[in-house]
Amino acid sequence: MSDLTGRTALVTGASRGIGQAIAARLATNGAEVIVHFGTDKTGAMATVDEIERTGGTALAVRAELGVDDDVETLFAEVDAALGGRPLDILVNNAAATPAGRLGTTTRAEFDHLFAVNVRAPYFIIQRALPLFRHGGRIVTISSVATRMANPAQTSFAMTKGAVETMSMTLANELGGREITVNAVAPGATRTATNGSFFEAPGLAEQITGMTALGRLGGPDDVAGVVAFLASDAGRWITGQVIDASGGLFLGPRA
Repeated sequence: MSDLTGRTALVTGASRGIGQAIAARLATNGAEVIVHFGTDKTGAMATVDEIERTGGTALAVRAELGVDDDVETLFAEVDAALGGRPLDILVNNAAATPAGRLGTTTRAEFDHLFAVNVRAPYFIIQRALPLFRHGGRIVTISSVATRMANPAQTSFAMTKGAVETMSMTLANELGGREITVNAVAPGATRTATNGSFFEAPGLAEQITGMTALGRLGGPDDVAGVVAFLASDAGRWITGQVIDASGGLFLGPRA
């Protein structure tokens, strides 16, 4: 286990799925976790309850991302939660889902996608930096969509390509403070929320057949990678995109 005792973490979009698993893993490793949610208060409180049930410390904060004053709303609550203490770990996990193919995506959908997936993480980092102490960790969740040509995810992949570039450039800028900045790119990850998607006939088999490790991913698979990057063991990794897909779509399988 990577010890995060005495450290504080903010995880956006932590009311379900991958974000929930990340928050729980960081808490298990000793961090005090601020659980952000946009609309799913019930899910966020379930995350907090699970962390507290296993002996951790967490609290929930609400802010809808992608709207005016979203970052200010978020950090009004984060500042109150920290009570003057520093922030050590920021995980930008909250994201809007793919909007559709070219020709079906509306301008409003496109703008919302970029507002949540690109603008919000950028300005959350900007606002969080004064709270960071030396040697902090920033992790943004990307996607293998950036290296797979999926016409149904063009605009979504564009947003994830943007945060990967952001992570690399900010890593170079923030290295003087020994703050590491990385992105983690999950592949096909089955969660309680999207489980029905993978029940389409033959889909799970098709995906696992293209995955080197031969199965769908789970939220804990991604959470473990994030926890590693957040720990002292990840101190020498920065400016990188860590593929956490189990080897999805690497090439033909023998």
